[in-house]
Amino acid sequence: MSNERNHVAMPAAIEGCLSGDRPMSFGPAERRPCLQATIGGQQGVAAVTVGGDAPVRVQSMTNTDTADAIGTAIQVRDLAHAGSELVRITVNNAKAADAVPAIREQLERMGVDVPLVGDFHYNGHKLLRDYPECARVLDKYRINPGNVGAGKRRDDNFVQMVEIALEYNKPVRIGVNWGSLDQQLLARLMDENAGRTAPWDAREVMREALVQSALDSAEQAQSVGMPANQILLSAKVSAVQDLISVYRSLAARCHYPLHLGLTEAGMGSKGIVASTAAMGTLLQMGIGDTIRVSLTPDPGGARTREVVVAQEILQTMGLRAFAPQVVACPGCGRTSSTVFQELADSIQTYLRDQMPAWRERLPGVETMQVAVMGCVVNGPGESKHADIGISLPGSGEAPVAPVFIDGERSVTLKGDAIATDFQAIVDDYVERRYGAGAA
Repeated sequence: MSNERNHVAMPAAIEGCLSGDRPMSFGPAERRPCLQATIGGQQGVAAVTVGGDAPVRVQSMTNTDTADAIGTAIQVRDLAHAGSELVRITVNNAKAADAVPAIREQLERMGVDVPLVGDFHYNGHKLLRDYPECARVLDKYRINPGNVGAGKRRDDNFVQMVEIALEYNKPVRIGVNWGSLDQQLLARLMDENAGRTAPWDAREVMREALVQSALDSAEQAQSVGMPANQILLSAKVSAVQDLISVYRSLAARCHYPLHLGLTEAGMGSKGIVASTAAMGTLLQMGIGDTIRVSLTPDPGGARTREVVVAQEILQTMGLRAFAPQVVACPGCGRTSSTVFQELADSIQTYLRDQMPAWRERLPGVETMQVAVMGCVVNGPGESKHADIGISLPGSGEAPVAPVFIDGERSVTLKGDAIATDFQAIVDDYVERRYGAGAA
């Protein structure tokens, strides 16, 4: 049989790599060029840049009753300490709007300067008008154009919110959602589609409606004076392929910063996998300026989990560094002991818990790599590649654990205190390498 039938043409770049002319190298695409917005920077709040040459930012949202000023401030503090650079709060009624200044005061007392984003639906124009202190204290307004009214009332309400944002010099995020899409726009696009010689699939029309809603609303905001660099866009859906398609289209048709996120990612591993698949794909294309992982918390689970997952997406893709990373093997028949699993978990938890204190005092510690390996097969090799690593004994191996620092074997641990001893070695290494006395 001729080989020609099965021949598949390869891109020149790959053929060059296979021929040995150059090494194969892949990485995230260059970030999509866009305008840069500044959120915060007023009244003692940190100024956070989004878009342009700024790093991809991590955002989160509280799930407290905003009218509970103390409870909301505590959760904002926890999210900020976990690494959220912007925190969104629900402003859904008069009590919530009235509580916003008190939330900011509580945060000031706690030394938390994270920018607050007000999330408005249905009655945002009234709340911003009737509670000017709320409008002044918030650092950004999120407006959903599908939930501000219909027809002329929609235009009037939307313009009123934009004018208040202009009055207080606040940026806005125009956030379109699959579940609250402008039905008039959708109906018009459906009618136009019916007249096509080759009509689009209904899902394609829905995707286009999301993109057009965001772009039309941004154009309307600019028409009443909102500077282009004060506008951010999002178009959230709950399905991975829909999100990728919508954001590719949106990214190609505007220069506003884009906020990524599945609107309802789900619980546990499902939510994490869906968010990673969707946002990881877009980030690899250079699309995305802020991200949020919208996880449904487990009953009693910490809200900060969504911040950790967002950071891990960015860090594992090599886009940012937030906390030291632990490399650990999955285990196999050679690792019948659970010691390496317990040690890897405790070290990862310990390193992340230290980051609020380490972040300012130990610059660079967030890039540190730690290896916790379970047997001699890959243990020494992975430990040498990490900044600091330990190779624990597997089944039938001598009950000793060599520790490698900066690629060199440093000490061998044994006995029942291996975990405690290794943590002490990590602490000492961190201070020597990243502390005030480091070279």
